[in-house]
Amino acid sequence: MLTKKQQQLLSFIDKRVSDTGVSPSFEEMKDALGLKSKSGIHRLITALEERGFIRRLPHRARALEVIRSSSAEVGKKAKEAAAKSASVVTPDFSRKGAEAPAANDGFSDLPVLGRIAAGTPIEAIQHEVDRIGAPAALMASGEHYILEVQGESMIEAGIHDGDMAIIQRKEDATNGEIVVALVDGEEATLKRLRKKGASIALEAANPEFETRIYGADRVSVQGRLVGLMRRY
Repeated sequence: MLTKKQQQLLSFIDKRVSDTGVSPSFEEMKDALGLKSKSGIHRLITALEERGFIRRLPHRARALEVIRSSSAEVGKKAKEAAAKSASVVTPDFSRKGAEAPAANDGFSDLPVLGRIAAGTPIEAIQHEVDRIGAPAALMASGEHYILEVQGESMIEAGIHDGDMAIIQRKEDATNGEIVVALVDGEEATLKRLRKKGASIALEAANPEFETRIYGADRVSVQGRLVGLMRRY
C-alpha cells in the first residue's frame, strides 16, 4: 500500500517522464509535493524503489524509470486506502471495556488497528478492524491496542512478519525502547527509538535496513511495544 505522498510523487514522476523523457529533479519534486526539504523526497523515492514502482538508472543523474504505472495501480490502491485506512493511531477507546478491558480467564479484549511497518515506513495504521483477546500478563498499565507487523526490519529483535504486536498507548519513550513512531504526521513504523540531541534515530534490527534519522519535530511516539503474539 502506498501513502498519499508516495502516490502523488509516483504520478508526478510518471507524467514528467512521459511528457519530456527526463526525470524531474529533487527540487522540482519537492516543490510539486509541497515539502520543506529534499530529504523527504529521498525517503519517498527509496520507498517507491523498495516497493518495485521505480528504479534508479546507474551512472546517470536524475535518471528514474517507472516500472509500475501510477495510473491504474495507484488509483486502485488509493481507493482501497481511502476506504479502510487512516494515517494516525485513532482507536475508539470510548467503547465500553476499551480503556480498561475486562479480563476473561487472564485475557483482555483489545482493538486491532491494522498493520504497522517493520521496514520502510508506510501509511499503515487503520481504524479498528477487529478485536482479539490478548494475555493480560503481557500488558502494562493504561490503554493498549494491537497491530499486525508487516516487514522484516526488526527480526533480530525477535519481531517477525505477521506477528501481532501489543502496544501500550504512550506519547513518549526512553532511549532503546521499541515504539510505534509516526513520521511527518502520516507514516508509521515500528522501530527502536534513539534520541540524539535535536534528532531522533529510528533503528532497525536487521543489517539490511538502514537507520533513519529525523528532526525531533518530525517524529511523534504513538505507543511502545510491550508484547507479541505469533501464529504457527
